[in-house]
Amino acid sequence: QVPGMKEILLMGFYQPHEALSRFLVSAQQEFKIPIRYLQEYAALGTGGGIYHFRDQILSGGADAFFVLNADVCSEFPLQEMLEFRQQHGDAHSFVILGTTANRTQALNYGCIVANADTQEVQHYVEKPSTFVSEIINCGIYLFTPAIFQHIGEVFQRNQQELVLEESSNGWQRAEVIRLEQDVFTALAGSGKLYVYKTDGFWSQIKSAGSAIYASRLYLNQYSKSHPERLAQNKPGGPVIRGNVYIHPTASIDSTAVLGPNVSIGEGVTVGAGVRVRESIVLHGASLHDHTCVLNTIVGWDSTIGRWARVEGTPSDPNPNDPYAKIDSETLFRDGRLTPSITILGCSVTIPAEVVILNSIVLPHKELSRSYKNQIIL
Repeated sequence: QVPGMKEILLMGFYQPHEALSRFLVSAQQEFKIPIRYLQEYAALGTGGGIYHFRDQILSGGADAFFVLNADVCSEFPLQEMLEFRQQHGDAHSFVILGTTANRTQALNYGCIVANADTQEVQHYVEKPSTFVSEIINCGIYLFTPAIFQHIGEVFQRNQQELVLEESSNGWQRAEVIRLEQDVFTALAGSGKLYVYKTDGFWSQIKSAGSAIYASRLYLNQYSKSHPERLAQNKPGGPVIRGNVYIHPTASIDSTAVLGPNVSIGEGVTVGAGVRVRESIVLHGASLHDHTCVLNTIVGWDSTIGRWARVEGTPSDPNPNDPYAKIDSETLFRDGRLTPSITILGCSVTIPAEVVILNSIVLPHKELSRSYKNQIIL
């Protein structure tokens, strides 16, 4: 939707595979824009990747380009960032998207100190050890080709340091460049870097469980911007509570109760008396009669038997703090699995009348009994 958008490049260190290729083809057809995947020869960091592929980025004669980390969800106010850049700084300035976090959680992010009048970034610290600022880096940037000069300076400096450290095995390491620590820290205070602060929703997605929270943010956004996407209570249909998305191909019994914050995928079957809340049910899954699914991600083509209960523990931010962010919870604490969202991998079969609580079930498993606080390999 950004005027003049020419191309989308996905970058990563992952081997391309059939599923990714299929996704790229379908996305190109849907959005009518070229989309390509560029694979790094090694993990090059947040700045090294775009520097390595700078010729590809600039090949269309771009005036500017956005860089978005893949592990965030947001309203992505790209148009607003473009307009902000026209009003602040010059044609060669760069923009970081920022948002407000609480004082404690801000330490887990890149912190930005900006001029209150001009929004110029005066100081940038990645994950500081003491409080610096409540404005944090959202991992969404608007750059011009001039950024490559600044990244190139870091590359040259890295190479010189490697020459001095003759013992290191280092031809790759010079190309490992971190945008945040290596580039933004140096640019802060130079008059070239600005922050656009958004009041819209934003969250990191650092774990599978955080997808439930991200889903809630998007469903809430749909209720304002695309209400036609959400399910409504209709005669003869299931009971809908709050924001619920149901794919048109899904089959839902009229006695089922769904919501709030439920997303039902393609070809899903939901039987009589089923209760689903705060969950994502992916395509081809089947929830048999009277199952209860709470705070759970149900993988593709999985089956949950009659009267079974599958439940997780939400890891939501503090609802009483408008600036609270989701915590990056570790999988284990004190040698025990941290209670979290329950995740069923693809093609998992849960038998009738069992309880699965706070567990992660890897794909292609057929369970025979109840489990609690387990990773089932």
